Amino acid sequence: MISKILVANRGEIAVRVMRACRELDITSVAVYSEVDRAAKHVRYADEAYEIGPAPSRESYLRIDKIMDVARRSGADAIHPGYGFLAENPELPAACEEQGIIFIGPGSESMALVGDKTRARETVESVGIPIVPGIKEPLQSSEQAIAVAKAIGYPVMLKASGGGGGKGVRIVENDQDLPGALERARAEAVSAFNNPDVYLEKYLVRPRHVEVQVVADAHGNVVHLNERECSVQRRYQKLIEESPSCALTPELRRQMGEAAIRAIRASGYVNAGTVEFLVDSERNFYFLEVNARLQVEHPVTELITGLDLVKLQILVAGGQKLPMTQKQVRINGAAIECRISAEDPQTFLPSTGIIEELIEPAGPGVRVESGISVGYEVPIYYDPLVAKLITWGADRAEALSRMDRALKEYKIRGILTTIPFHQKALRFGPFLEGDYHTGMVSEIEHTETSEHIEIAAMAATIVAMAESRVDLQPGEKGAGSQWRMSGRANGGLYRIGW
Repeated sequence: MISKILVANRGEIAVRVMRACRELDITSVAVYSEVDRAAKHVRYADEAYEIGPAPSRESYLRIDKIMDVARRSGADAIHPGYGFLAENPELPAACEEQGIIFIGPGSESMALVGDKTRARETVESVGIPIVPGIKEPLQSSEQAIAVAKAIGYPVMLKASGGGGGKGVRIVENDQDLPGALERARAEAVSAFNNPDVYLEKYLVRPRHVEVQVVADAHGNVVHLNERECSVQRRYQKLIEESPSCALTPELRRQMGEAAIRAIRASGYVNAGTVEFLVDSERNFYFLEVNARLQVEHPVTELITGLDLVKLQILVAGGQKLPMTQKQVRINGAAIECRISAEDPQTFLPSTGIIEELIEPAGPGVRVESGISVGYEVPIYYDPLVAKLITWGADRAEALSRMDRALKEYKIRGILTTIPFHQKALRFGPFLEGDYHTGMVSEIEHTETSEHIEIAAMAATIVAMAESRVDLQPGEKGAGSQWRMSGRANGGLYRIGW
C-alpha cells in the first residue's frame, strides 16, 4: 500500500491530489519554489520542501531535486499532476530506477504515446482512423510541399514531442510552408528540446472530443465517456463539458472502443486521455494521447461519480479497477470554466496580490482553487489559478448554475477570465451546443461588430444633439431616439464586458 505521496506540482492540481491523499489517509508531501513559499498547496500539505528559485527550469522541472525530496521525505510514490514533468518519461524512468511508485504510465508507454508520430503509427495499426498526413518527421521543405499537395491545403504542422499548441502552424499554400516549417521547428526545440515536426490535413471547423480512459496492471481497461473541449484559443482549452452535444450513443460507443484499443496497443497503465477530432459529418480521427490527468477531469468525476485521482492511486498501488465498463454510467451534465489570471480581452497574463476572494457555492457547484487572499500570483507559471465546475440534471441546468456561479465569483487584485466565460455563456451557438474549435474567434468577431454598431449609434446621437433636436416624449420620432441609444425593450447595450 502507498503511504506517502510527493506531489510534484503546484497550484490547484497539487491541492486536488492532496485532498485525495487526505481522504485515503496517505501523507502528502509538497515541493515549492522560492516564490511559492506561502502558496495554498504548501500550507495544505503534511510536509513541504523548497526546491529552488522561481523559474520552473530551476525548481519544478528539476527531476534530480524532485527525487532528492522523495528520498529525504521517505515518499514511496510521486504524483506529477499535469504540466511540468507530467509527460516527461524521464521522471517515471527515475522512479523505476530508484524503486519509487510513479502514479501514471510507465516510462516506455509514456515515451510511446508522447511521440506523436509513433502514437499515430500505433493507433493506425489497430484500425483507428487518423487525420490524413504523414507519421514520420518532415525532413525538408520540399517534402512538406509534396505531402501538402497530395492531401490538399490547408495543412497543419505539429511538433512531435509535445502539445499545448506549441510548434503548431496552419498553412494555406506552398509559398508559406517553408517559413512556417522553420518557425514550428524553432518553437518545438524551445518547448520540448525536440525539432521534429510532422504534417497532417487541417480539418475546418472540427470539434475536439476526448475520451477518458483508466487501465490497471491486470489487463482491465474502461473508458469513462467523453469530454467536449472545443472552446479553445490558440489550442489552449478554455471551457469543457460532458457529455458532448456532438455525439450520438452509437458514436460514443465507437469512440470509447477506439480509445480502449489505443490504450491497449500502447501497453498503457493508469489514467489517460485519448483525444479525437470530429468533423461535421461525425467522422472521428485520432489526435493524440495525453499520458496524465487532465485539467478538465472534474467534469468526468461529476457525471460518473468516480474519483479519478483515487483511481490513479489505486491502480499505481497494484490493485484492480473496482468497476467494469457496464457499470460506468452518465448521470446528468457537467461544465468547467478555467479561471486564469489573464486580461479577458487580450488574454495577456495578469499578476498581483489577491485582495478579495469570494468563491461561488451552492447546489451543483465545485471550485478547484490554488489561490487565497493575500497570495501574490507570480508571472513564472501557467496563469490557471482555479477551475469552476457545475453539474446539473441536464445541460440546461448545468449552464444555468454556471451562469449563477460566475456572477457570484469575485477575485479582486488581478484580472481574470471570468468576464470571457460570462460572454461565452451568452453566445448563441454555444448555448445551442452547435459550436467548433473556432468558436472563440467568432465570439471576438461578434463583439467587435457590436462595438462598431454601438459606436455608430453614439455618433448619431451626438450629431442629433449638436443639431439641437430636442424631442419630448410623445412627440413624433421620440421613440427612435431611445432605440438608437440602446434602450429599446427596456435594456441597456453594454460597451465592453
